[in-house]
Amino acid sequence: MSDNKQPVPQKADPAPVKPQSSAGEIDAFVRQARTLGASASGTGRLILSLDATMSRQPTWDLANALQGEMFDAVGKLGTLSVQLVYFRGLGECRSSGFVKDTNALKQLMTRIDCRAGHTQIGKVLVHALKETAATKVNALVYIGDAMEESIDDLASKAGSLGLHGVPVFIFQEGHDSGAEKAFKEIARLSKGAWFRFDRHAAATLAGLLSAVAVFATGGLTALEARGRPEDRLMIEHLRGGGN
Repeated sequence: MSDNKQPVPQKADPAPVKPQSSAGEIDAFVRQARTLGASASGTGRLILSLDATMSRQPTWDLANALQGEMFDAVGKLGTLSVQLVYFRGLGECRSSGFVKDTNALKQLMTRIDCRAGHTQIGKVLVHALKETAATKVNALVYIGDAMEESIDDLASKAGSLGLHGVPVFIFQEGHDSGAEKAFKEIARLSKGAWFRFDRHAAATLAGLLSAVAVFATGGLTALEARGRPEDRLMIEHLRGGGN
């Protein structure tokens, strides 16, 4: 992680709470997503990383709601520790500590506003490598829409994550072909999976993210045991048949 990494406050933040938009759509999504309970058991550590550059602003509120529901899917059936990492602006890249309080994490996420800047995906991957070297990280989720870095550099880091058993699950907003090529390569080399982040298919996304949470807490065995369509799709990707 870069030298400007700073702990993200968990209880207070001087930044104003960003007003919510598309409330009706988000409420409908939340009602759907809450029906997607998980049957995972065990413990896991997951890094949730976000592109918070200005291009993400149009779908930021929906992303906040969706990402929070991933952890609710595990609930009391498994223990999931989550760390939030995001980048924005001119070189700003920050991480929180690992937390188990999903409400606190959601509140933290709603306080993040998007700022113009370039992508810093390489920093996120290096950070994940450092974290798993200290204590095992079971999965890295990345949500973004662009890639403005060297694909070879990112591929090297993704391969290292794969060797350390940290699959990267990438959810891409939009249809940028260059980003898609890079994201799919990161997913392949890390033994993870790539999916489209479609704001018109919130329930499908909720299911896929809940599958990531189940995998992080119980691995392939937990996905096979739960056996939902999204779990079977995730298993197919993880076994090399879905990218």
